[in-house]
Amino acid sequence: MVGQIAKNEDCKVIGIAGSDDKCTMLTDDLGFDGAINYKSENVTERLGALCPEGIDLCFENVGGDILDASLTHMKDFGHVVICGLISSYNSNEPTPGPYMFRNLIMRRLTVRGFVILDHEDRFPDAMSVLASWLAEGKLTMPLHIVDGLEAAPKALNLLYTGGNTVAPNAFCPST
Repeated sequence: MVGQIAKNEDCKVIGIAGSDDKCTMLTDDLGFDGAINYKSENVTERLGALCPEGIDLCFENVGGDILDASLTHMKDFGHVVICGLISSYNSNEPTPGPYMFRNLIMRRLTVRGFVILDHEDRFPDAMSVLASWLAEGKLTMPLHIVDGLEAAPKALNLLYTGGNTVAPNAFCPST
């Protein structure tokens, strides 16, 4: 969703996913400018190749090595928005890093946590814009549908294993 919002605001968007199919979805179906398969590609090298001028804004959901790769390529005075750190959620040990933490100083970065509830007062305006983009076909909502409430725990775990997928016909219609 964040990548699509950024595209609608004329930003260059690079997505990171854990399969070639998901990367294809990001570029072909959602219009991202590039995608990186973190399971088969060196994320730091690919970000450098895809963003040779650097990264202005990183919207971070993963943490760990992915965050380090992004920090490596941030532009001076860039912004890092931390919404999630899923790579460490199931860890029994403290997660080391980020190793590129020094770039917060060297690149004079702004890092801020993002919790959607902090922006509740802006929900009506955001919903209006998002609904109009959805109606105009400028926003797509890919879905992974799992049948039955009894499947909810297994479905939630798919987020942590990367097992969630989106069938081409499982997109929320834009009209």
